[in-house]
Amino acid sequence: MTIEESQKLVDKWIKEVGVRYFSELTNMAMLTEEVGEVARIIARRYGEQSEKESDKNKDLGEEMADVLFVLICLANQTGVDLQEAFTKSLVKKTERDKERHQNNPKLKS
Repeated sequence: MTIEESQKLVDKWIKEVGVRYFSELTNMAMLTEEVGEVARIIARRYGEQSEKESDKNKDLGEEMADVLFVLICLANQTGVDLQEAFTKSLVKKTERDKERHQNNPKLKS
């Protein structure tokens, strides 16, 4: 599925199931909350924090998908074509960083 198809699918879901989009501010707060849930899993599963029993069954992929869903909602609401924006971002990063990472001694194995 392309990013463009994902945006259309989310829009269809919102209109058929979700009734309407939450406000942009509400969705921004929800995005922050969802990112926090991803951070919590990463910090406890891969970081130094011990994982609480209640967190052990959390699905990292599902939490990441929640982040993506809300991000797509925000893009749809604000008229952002994420496919185009992502392509531009990759071009920018490639031009800016084409030698930077190759020459970074911290990244040498």
